[in-house]
Amino acid sequence: MKKFILLLTCIFSFTNAFSQTESRKFIPDSLDAYVEEALAKWKIPGAAILIVKDGKIVLVKGYGVREIGKDDKVNENTLFMIGSNTKAFTGTALALLENDGKISLDDKVIKYLPDFSMNDPWVTKELNLVDIVSHRMGMETFQGDFMYWTSDLTSDEVIEKFGMLTPVYGFREKWGYTNAGYAVAGKIIEKITGKSWSSFIDERIFTQLGMNRTTALAEEYRKADNIAVPHTLIDNEVKPIPVPAIDNLAPAGSIGSSVIDLSKWILAQLNMGKLNDEQVIPESVIKKTREPASITGRTSHPFNKSHFNLYALGWQLKDYEGRELIEHTGGVNGFVTSVTLVPEENLGVVILTNSDQNSFYIAAKWEIIDAYLNLPFRDYSNRYYKNFSSRMEKEEKRNDELRDSVKMNLPTELPFDEYTGKYVNDVYGYINIGRDNELLKMNFEHHSKLEAKLESLGGNRFLCTFNDPIYGVRTINFTTEGKEVKKFNFGVHPFIEITTYDFVKQ
Repeated sequence: MKKFILLLTCIFSFTNAFSQTESRKFIPDSLDAYVEEALAKWKIPGAAILIVKDGKIVLVKGYGVREIGKDDKVNENTLFMIGSNTKAFTGTALALLENDGKISLDDKVIKYLPDFSMNDPWVTKELNLVDIVSHRMGMETFQGDFMYWTSDLTSDEVIEKFGMLTPVYGFREKWGYTNAGYAVAGKIIEKITGKSWSSFIDERIFTQLGMNRTTALAEEYRKADNIAVPHTLIDNEVKPIPVPAIDNLAPAGSIGSSVIDLSKWILAQLNMGKLNDEQVIPESVIKKTREPASITGRTSHPFNKSHFNLYALGWQLKDYEGRELIEHTGGVNGFVTSVTLVPEENLGVVILTNSDQNSFYIAAKWEIIDAYLNLPFRDYSNRYYKNFSSRMEKEEKRNDELRDSVKMNLPTELPFDEYTGKYVNDVYGYINIGRDNELLKMNFEHHSKLEAKLESLGGNRFLCTFNDPIYGVRTINFTTEGKEVKKFNFGVHPFIEITTYDFVKQ
């Protein structure tokens, strides 16, 4: 208890005594206390932070533990899954192949994958390599991800189903974050090189930079030593969860790395491909990955100046206080991370966490960047936490209300057994609904480990609770005609996908 009071006193002191002229003292004097307080507040078991400035590592450090309830500490060599920060490596791989003279980024996808097709034949003919990695294919953000995420589908099956989707928007009309585009990119790299995506980036990027512990695949991550275990909040308790099976989308998000390994990636990025005076990645490749290809929208910041937001080859580009930021975030089951470059300040910041329920990974980034730009201390972590807590309270209240409705044993419109059967979506496949005593149970064609129980909310409405908490707690609405069930509309937590699917009873 005394340690807790001492920590609060420390936080209070540096929060209130901070001034703009003293802001850079935040890094050496107060960062550790800030992180420890934030980990406790956000219930994050472990984190790791990297700061690179002017060609030197200022900080490379682990905080907390690799798994809650255990004593193994996070250190600079602890691996975390970095999620969509993988995309910059895939974009770099494509730019390397262009530099090698093997491809042009303006090449059409069907030049390398002649059997690939999109819903619209004209789009199939026109889709090029930049389109698939800059999210300008007309899809809604995360569209299709439920079908692939932790599914049994192979990467080839992911690509096939992706092509069957009907985009929400017109081709190149609007930016929509599309993970499956990177699966297509990975397959093209394989076709061109004769090597898997994972082997190619290991050979051309990891090995060249000396990133000797970095893993390309989730399968490799599971087998590595000194790894951070993924965690999520279940009934407001932090619990470990399995390493997600996402290698069918590997080029979009499966890399695992440490802050010491990522320091080499960041140092090379800030020095236009040079590491230890050796040109490891050609300068032209670094420049190519930063060419804006998509407009993602205007941005705002609660305190400081920010205007545009663009997307390049696996990097987001934006302005901040008159500087360009080259950045990305990453989120997979149990992990959220951020990587940020500020080239004009020769500054790089990496934040890794092993919980997927926090905004600390963004807050700490801003705190560190602001310190180097001599901006006032804002305490982003506390500000973000207030919003997070409010959202979580609303979600928990909603779930409690739904569970209370279940306890009322409200009657269904039709007899319980009428809702059982096989339901099909033309793109995904089928979901089977069977009777399990007083419940209905869902099983999924392409998610052999996923189940969901359905409990009556009255009428044609059911509460859907998944055995995997990442998929969330949802409501399912059935459509009936007369005495027959026709279909239901299905959705999962927006962390996975925003759009929904209609499943028609057979």
